[in-house]
Amino acid sequence: MGFWHRSPRRGPHRASRRLATALWTDIRANYPSAAAAALDRLMAVTPDTVHGHLILLHGVAGTGKTTALRTLAREWRSWCQADCVLDPETLFSEPGYLMDVAIGYDDEDEDAPPWRLLLLEDCDELIRSQAGQPLSRLLNLTDGMLGQGRKVLVAITTNEDLRQLHPAVVRPGRCLAHVEIGPLAPAEASTLLGRGPAPDGAAEGAPAGALADVGQVDHVVRQPGAG
Repeated sequence: MGFWHRSPRRGPHRASRRLATALWTDIRANYPSAAAAALDRLMAVTPDTVHGHLILLHGVAGTGKTTALRTLAREWRSWCQADCVLDPETLFSEPGYLMDVAIGYDDEDEDAPPWRLLLLEDCDELIRSQAGQPLSRLLNLTDGMLGQGRKVLVAITTNEDLRQLHPAVVRPGRCLAHVEIGPLAPAEASTLLGRGPAPDGAAEGAPAGALADVGQVDHVVRQPGAG
């Protein structure tokens, strides 16, 4: 995984680190059925089936969005280099930094995969309906002049209510995937913990659990962490 940040001393800088992450098949059961089905399709994407350049994962904190992105980076590693941007607000506020990340990387490593995936976590303010120039630059990177001819995908996680998102972010043709990752239903959480189905009636009116909450109940959760 690459990590981008803008250093006051060195300017835009990229460092590489090895990360441990699980296979998708090993953690699929940690997600609600609808989200798991959508993530199935995302994990199976190849360069030939890319039909949009923006990936949006949204849901409350603790439902596993970060873990899904780490696993996506592993599933795509043969054709796509994943880079996490540590300061996304700065990236889209400074055109020079954005140009370095979007264009300058190709000359750094000739053996790098042809595609890149930029990971931007917790970017609620960036994609709100009131966002201004930074949002425009994001849209330009994914579906505009800046993105033309660039094999760059952008994955964003957010806890924001969908009603607060700018409509241009989720318009058809821009999003490769738009996945809501909600809490586990009581029956799903019970199954994940290996206790069998939830008691009769528990699925109706019972509070669903975020994956992180399930992990607090039972420390044996089949993933390294929930994001």
